[in-house]
Amino acid sequence: MRYRPDKHRLPPCTVSGVLLVDKPRDWTSFDVVNFVRARFNVPKVGHCGTLDPAATGLLVLVLGKFTAYSAKLSGDDKIYEATLQLGMTTDSGDLEGEVLTKTDPSGLTPEQIREALLSFVGDQMQKPPMVSAVKVGGQKLYELARKGIEVEREAKPITVFSIDVTRLEPPFCDFTLHCSKGTYVRTLCDDVGRKLGCGGVLAALRRTRSGRFQLKDAVTVDELKTLDQEGFAKVAADQLIRFAEEK
Repeated sequence: MRYRPDKHRLPPCTVSGVLLVDKPRDWTSFDVVNFVRARFNVPKVGHCGTLDPAATGLLVLVLGKFTAYSAKLSGDDKIYEATLQLGMTTDSGDLEGEVLTKTDPSGLTPEQIREALLSFVGDQMQKPPMVSAVKVGGQKLYELARKGIEVEREAKPITVFSIDVTRLEPPFCDFTLHCSKGTYVRTLCDDVGRKLGCGGVLAALRRTRSGRFQLKDAVTVDELKTLDQEGFAKVAADQLIRFAEEK
C-alpha cells in the first residue's frame, strides 16, 4: 500500500500519541507502520522495536509529535513467549531459514535442556544473526545474506533478566523471556542448541510486553480495519491517556 498524502481522500490525521498494535504473523513491522500511515493519513508514524515477520505480538507505534520518543521507548526491556525446537539449525536461527543441519535430540533429558536454557540468564555478549536488519558497512545484514555473503558481526552487550520454562516436551521447549533491548531470541535458541550439541531454532515468538506497555492493551490490525479516521484518533487518544497515567 503506497502512501500518497497529496492524493489521500482524507485530511491529514494530526493525532499524537502511542498506539499499541498486536502485529500479525507474516507482516513486517514496517507493514504495520505503512498500513496505519496510509489508511488513516497519519503523516508521522514510527515503531519502537522491530518484530520479525514470523513473530507476533506487541508493536509500539508512535504518532505525530510522539515520534520524538521513538529512540527512548525502543530502549525498553522486552518480554516474549517463545518456543525452542531442538535437533536442527538454520541460516536464520528460526524456521524461516534454510536448514543447515539435522540431528536426533532424543537422548537429552528435560533437566539437561532446562539447565542449558537457564545458563543464559545474566549479562552477556551476543552476536546478531546474518539474517537481521543490523547494518555493517551501510548494508543490512539480511541483504548480504540473500547474496550468500557472510561478514563478521560485532557482538553487543545484552542482559537476560529471567527465563521461565513453561512447557518442556522434547524436542520442544516453551519459555517466557525477559530481556534487554537488542536481544535476538533466534540467536539465544541457536546458542542453546549449540551448547546441547544438537542444534536449536526459534519455532515461535510472541512479544507480550515492551517497557510499561502490555499486549493486553493492544488493538489488532483487523480491529483497525473497522475504524474510520475519527475512530482511529479516539483509540490513539485513549492509549495516550493510559500512557500519561502510567508515567
